[in-house]
Amino acid sequence: MIACSGLTRRFGEKVVVGAISFEVAPGSVCALLGPNGAGKSTTLKLLTGALRPSSGSVTVAGLDVAQGQNTSALKRCMGVLPEGLGLFDQLSVEEHLNLSGAMYGLAKHEIRQRTDQLLALLSLEEGRHALSSQCSQGMRKKTALAMALLHNPEVLFLDEPFEGLDPYSAESVGDLLGSLAERGKTILFTSHSLGHVERVASHCLLLQHGALVLDAPMESLPSDLRSLYFELAETSQSPELPWLGSRP
Repeated sequence: MIACSGLTRRFGEKVVVGAISFEVAPGSVCALLGPNGAGKSTTLKLLTGALRPSSGSVTVAGLDVAQGQNTSALKRCMGVLPEGLGLFDQLSVEEHLNLSGAMYGLAKHEIRQRTDQLLALLSLEEGRHALSSQCSQGMRKKTALAMALLHNPEVLFLDEPFEGLDPYSAESVGDLLGSLAERGKTILFTSHSLGHVERVASHCLLLQHGALVLDAPMESLPSDLRSLYFELAETSQSPELPWLGSRP
């Protein structure tokens, strides 16, 4: 359902994503992990067509993403929660969904019905008329997620879906992703929340400096995710700051 081979992106002389290859099977919930600057968001942009690769191939639902072809078909099959959320300050939560539904050619009654259901599911009903500029980060995140789901895509690409959510909302979103995978949806998400990854993901990818250092089903990991993450991706440092905490 999602496949890339030799996927590379350079910005000038800097290689941000370096010749990575992997596949995500239909009905999987795949977590793309790595420290800040590892290349996660850039990889998502390459997979969704927001960025063109310097080299390599990408296919989603059998469609070629890297060549920029079949763009309308690609947009219909994908639901994307982008890094910057893509919201407009002067539109309300409900207006965002109305706009998104119209862009995908949904009938007005479909938009209304699906909007009501998504707002209820994501606990956004009371804030449906609030402008995006007046919303909390959690409400904005859930609005963008609802927009990604509205047109019933086959594949979801979610950049930090749990970030900024309260514990109840994060739990609800995790349950939703699991339910969608059971219905055959393919989901790739980035996250720094290892607890949510362990609860939700069936597969794990780990990037370090733009290189893929882990590609494995969660059940086959040789140790717990936290230990493995710090072993492969992070070096724990305890710098000495003798001035911090001292009294004048």
